[in-house]
Amino acid sequence: MLRALKLICLAGSILFFSTVRAQTAAESIGPIASALRAEQFDRALDLLKIALQKFPGDGQLWTMQGVAYAGKGQKKEALTSFRRALKIFPENVPALQGTAQIDYDAGTAEGIPVIEHLLRLRPNDLTSHGMLAVLEFQQGQCLKAVPHFEKAEPLFESQLPALHAYATCLVKLKRFEAAANVLQKALLLNPNDPRERQVLSSVQLIAHQPQAAISTLDPLLSAGPDPQILELASAAYEERHDTEKAVDALRRAILLDPQNVQLYVDFAAISATHQSFQVGINVVNDGINLQPKAAPLYFARGVLYVQLAEYEKAQADFEKAYDLDPSQSLSIAAQGLAAVQQNDLTRALAGVQEKLTRKPADPILLYLQADILAQQGVEPGSADFESALRSAQKAVILRPTLEPAHSVLGKLYLQAGKYSEAAAQCRKALEIDPKDQTALYHLIQALRKTDKRTEIPELLKRLALLRQQATNEEREQYRYKLVEADADSKR
Repeated sequence: MLRALKLICLAGSILFFSTVRAQTAAESIGPIASALRAEQFDRALDLLKIALQKFPGDGQLWTMQGVAYAGKGQKKEALTSFRRALKIFPENVPALQGTAQIDYDAGTAEGIPVIEHLLRLRPNDLTSHGMLAVLEFQQGQCLKAVPHFEKAEPLFESQLPALHAYATCLVKLKRFEAAANVLQKALLLNPNDPRERQVLSSVQLIAHQPQAAISTLDPLLSAGPDPQILELASAAYEERHDTEKAVDALRRAILLDPQNVQLYVDFAAISATHQSFQVGINVVNDGINLQPKAAPLYFARGVLYVQLAEYEKAQADFEKAYDLDPSQSLSIAAQGLAAVQQNDLTRALAGVQEKLTRKPADPILLYLQADILAQQGVEPGSADFESALRSAQKAVILRPTLEPAHSVLGKLYLQAGKYSEAAAQCRKALEIDPKDQTALYHLIQALRKTDKRTEIPELLKRLALLRQQATNEEREQYRYKLVEADADSKR
């Protein structure tokens, strides 16, 4: 990525060598500089071999050898020569530039301290700032990268990959308006690329600039838009309070891509916002007919049923959704562990249990063991179920503030028919994290089996609100990922 930036200038290096000569090697430098200027790298290396035998402590000669090797594409040898020069004279700018260029081209973090050294010597060098910005970005250090992007911005005016990297960092730092401005420049360079418009409009939506997003999308909307463009346009129209156009755009998107679950979820969200609950249910029903195993559709319909006070139907939809997507009951930590194991819970459990042999009183490991066992569907009364129950109980004793442990313990009590205990654990989980949808869902399930059912309607409303919030957050995260994916694709 971003190979256009060049710190080391061959002509400039040769000028340096021909004017600032070490007296002992003066006679050798002239012919070598001429060969380098003419890009006769083999001849330069032959001359340098002789000169370095005579003057092995001359840093300029080692730097020139680095330039010659770099000219031939022999970067390993060039790097060795430049580093030898820097041992002799650490402030050798051409040698620092050569080293930095090679590390930059390789995209390695080793180039960062070298470029920082250069900037201490030449604090206003835009190319050094540009290279450092890119390397910091590649290392995921956006907070460090952005000041250098800002200083080197004139260099990036015509470089799409650099502009995308800069905008991505600004988005990560939640500087959305600045990111949109940078992406506007990228769009000027590539106005006919639908992807550029899609990414820019996504950032404009994150920045709450719906009119700007619509203007960005206009050329695509008038030229046979695809479902993703229509989905973005719908969100922009809705934020601009033009609900009629928002609904129309979503309907067109659904017609083009009727298998796209997210489009029905978006339609349900708009319907909920404008109290058109039955209309939303009807559309989601169409989606369920096509995708009967899509958990988000049942969640979306359940939310709408709550608004209509049809609590039994809402509860049935939520239950169906959780049955279809068991990961909803798996904690974030366990999901991460499962992902590492490529969703192989058996291997994930083995890893946790192996660690427990060394740290048997670790509350996190105990909780993970309980949660993974619960996720595997262990039956009450089985040895694995009892192991899960003991692990969860011990975890909450060792660390009472470990919210997911209370949540999984509540689930296990629910499965064991201990409804009062299940409700108590779910309430503790919700005291620690009021947004824990799983604990709230299990609390509703537990209360259905007790004499405290009067709470259920309010709890269903609370769950519906959390689902709506989660849907909005997921949509926002999708837009973040769109920007990041665009930067990655240009590397």
